[in-house]
Amino acid sequence: MAPEIPRSWTLCASSFNWTPDIITAPRTAQDIVTGIADSVVKTVELEPGLVWRSFPAPHDAEVDELRDALAARDGSVSILGASLDDFTPAGRRSLQQRLDFLVPQLHAAHRVGASGIRLPIGQAGTELLSLVQPLLHELDLVLYEEIQGQQAPGSPAVEPALETIAALGDDHVRVLVDISMLMPALPVTYLEELRRGGMPQDFMRCLEYDWRDPSTIDGVTALLRSGRVPPRIHTLFMNLLIRFGRSDAADLQGILPLVGAFHLKFWDLHDDGGRVSQPLRDLGALLGRHGFSGTLTSEWGGHEWLQEDPTDMTRRHLALAEAALVSVS
Repeated sequence: MAPEIPRSWTLCASSFNWTPDIITAPRTAQDIVTGIADSVVKTVELEPGLVWRSFPAPHDAEVDELRDALAARDGSVSILGASLDDFTPAGRRSLQQRLDFLVPQLHAAHRVGASGIRLPIGQAGTELLSLVQPLLHELDLVLYEEIQGQQAPGSPAVEPALETIAALGDDHVRVLVDISMLMPALPVTYLEELRRGGMPQDFMRCLEYDWRDPSTIDGVTALLRSGRVPPRIHTLFMNLLIRFGRSDAADLQGILPLVGAFHLKFWDLHDDGGRVSQPLRDLGALLGRHGFSGTLTSEWGGHEWLQEDPTDMTRRHLALAEAALVSVS
């Protein structure tokens, strides 16, 4: 019998994977989300800004309609991707204004049946976390702060936020890790896009064969500053500095007691040299040793440059992920 993932691990899919479909609207956003529960996986991580027109203060009727439609398919929401818009045209929001912006999203998360909400690491800050903690307890929600890409546990931008979460010692404030941090090599299809975009051949060789060499990032920065990145691929190029990481699974060991969820980020399914499966195997071994309990969500970032069917991509990724996560047990 093939090994199975532990019962304390819940495999999910993010509605983010279906962003192109939601934008082009061949069906309603709600139908697309409920279709995930119908044909892919029963537990969905929700990007409410893509689904609810009334977001960031979702109307009860919109929330109830989605909750009931999912329940009719035995589906449910795991985490809701919250937003914290810190600025208005008049300037930075006050602490009270930031709280007022977030609170309706907490109520919507509770109403839709989610177990938590998600924000970028460190965005809330100590004062806002302290104010929102009583409501998290009242609604029995977890606020997850997400670390991803080039961020790493010991980096200056991340470490203070992790220390704040650890100091709170509250199971209602935890960390979500996106495994875009753990990339042994760059996605095959992404490299193809950069080549088509006109990147120099010697630079492309560095990206292809020496992604984790610190000098490669120096080369990325130098090329960007030189102005030689064509405007048509500038946004795509910035993934090298933001969304693609160079950490190892072992780097997460020290923060695992704080972690309650993972994004199993993938870009394409070309597994040359284990560039997709190896981080999953490393993660599965780490989590197995430390008795992890929480969600593991398939999140596809490659629709930025790939015209593929998100349902097919997500199904295939979840199958690959489940096999890789338990392959070392």
